[in-house]
Amino acid sequence: MNRPLPYLVICATLAVFFAACAKPPVTIDRAKLASFSPLSEPPAATAPESSARIDLGRMLYYEARLSSSQEISCNTCHPLARYGADGKPSSEGHGGQRETRNSPSVYNAALQFVQFWDGRAPDVEAQAGRPLLNPVEMAMPSEAAVVHVLKSIPEYVTAFRKAYPRDRQPVTFANAAKAIGAFERGLITPSRWDRYLKGDDAALTATEKAGFNSFLEAGCAACHAGTLLGGSGFQKLGMARNYPRTSDAGRFEITHNEADRLVFKVPSLRNVAMTGPYFHDGKVPTLEDALSLMAQYQTARPLSFAETNAIVSWLRALTGDLPAEYIKPPPLPPSTAETPKPVDGD
Repeated sequence: MNRPLPYLVICATLAVFFAACAKPPVTIDRAKLASFSPLSEPPAATAPESSARIDLGRMLYYEARLSSSQEISCNTCHPLARYGADGKPSSEGHGGQRETRNSPSVYNAALQFVQFWDGRAPDVEAQAGRPLLNPVEMAMPSEAAVVHVLKSIPEYVTAFRKAYPRDRQPVTFANAAKAIGAFERGLITPSRWDRYLKGDDAALTATEKAGFNSFLEAGCAACHAGTLLGGSGFQKLGMARNYPRTSDAGRFEITHNEADRLVFKVPSLRNVAMTGPYFHDGKVPTLEDALSLMAQYQTARPLSFAETNAIVSWLRALTGDLPAEYIKPPPLPPSTAETPKPVDGD
């Protein structure tokens, strides 16, 4: 059947219009992914003592009797069911005291090149014992006091013997820290980003891919690259413009080198959507705020509203799956008459 000319003109016009409006699919140039790599699974505990050490570390991670008040454990400030961050600008410690810095997540922390914002511990084993003796945090008076608590509980003595069968004195402060570190090395959270890096193009949405492209174009990958998208170096806060909050001198407080003033470990972006508030002082409430400040003070390249939303969308794709069975709180052994009583922090 012949169609009238106006009908054909309208159809042709609509076809041209929709063709002009159609957008090509968003893609990521995989050549630009050379600086990024997926997470690997944690190594399996093959030796019996390795498995026993991880089990002991899990118990100690949840053990509040390793604090003077017997109310604070590692999990208090780094709750594993909440992506290892308590959601506060700074964590509350012994007697209601507050840390001056934000508590970072423990997930994937073992893969970072140093620990703490200022890098004062080389690994999670060295980091694990410090909060126990910090008077603002768990406030145990000494390493000997920690050992006394552990030796007062027969089940812990047995667990240490299984974890360190070749040690003549297995119950030591150092071995407790090593066990906590062994447990933390299994806190790995692969995400959809890892599936994409391994070749699954459908693992990211078009908006998330656009966000990663904007992330690259904004220069963010200069610091946030590698497997952890950070966590592999130090950087001065305020590279492009002087940062206004300078009361925390950062790594300078460790090295006393003027070049390290306002230098901090670059945080990993893994699970970043779940671990706010942000920055070393925890004073940045949202990812959008964090991106705006980074653009202003680190790269001097302002981000548009659309770029910010796209990057945040991609950052949410870095949220990994929690290892539910691995982090399940274990039953803890009861105290005995020899176990010290809690000390009031007031």
